[in-house]
Amino acid sequence: MIRLLTAFALSGLFLAGTSAAAELAPGSGHSIHLPAFHGVIYYTVEQSGYRVVATLASSADELPIRFISTLGPGQRMVISVGQSIGLPAIDFEILRNGDALVVGDPIAAAAIDFMDEVVVTPAALAQ
Repeated sequence: MIRLLTAFALSGLFLAGTSAAAELAPGSGHSIHLPAFHGVIYYTVEQSGYRVVATLASSADELPIRFISTLGPGQRMVISVGQSIGLPAIDFEILRNGDALVVGDPIAAAAIDFMDEVVVTPAALAQ
């Protein structure tokens, strides 16, 4: 339990030093830094909406993961990166707010919403 609380506190210290949410211009990139991944987010204006591209990798030597989504006004996407067992995921949100695209800071996910997720424990599997 102490190890879990220490890890959570350290992740909070890491997140406390991040900057405010960033508003992007079309074609300009925004760097994103997570505990295990680093990457860039950019968007282009398409007829169907803002085409958002987020590319993340754990290191320069690893293959990247790319997320692509087209957002209309008021739409958002969330990228969630899991951590060690017992630690909350790190989430960051990309929101189209009118003509602006806003990238939120990575934050530790709030308590699990049991309406959306089911947590299976070894004890539950044994029953």
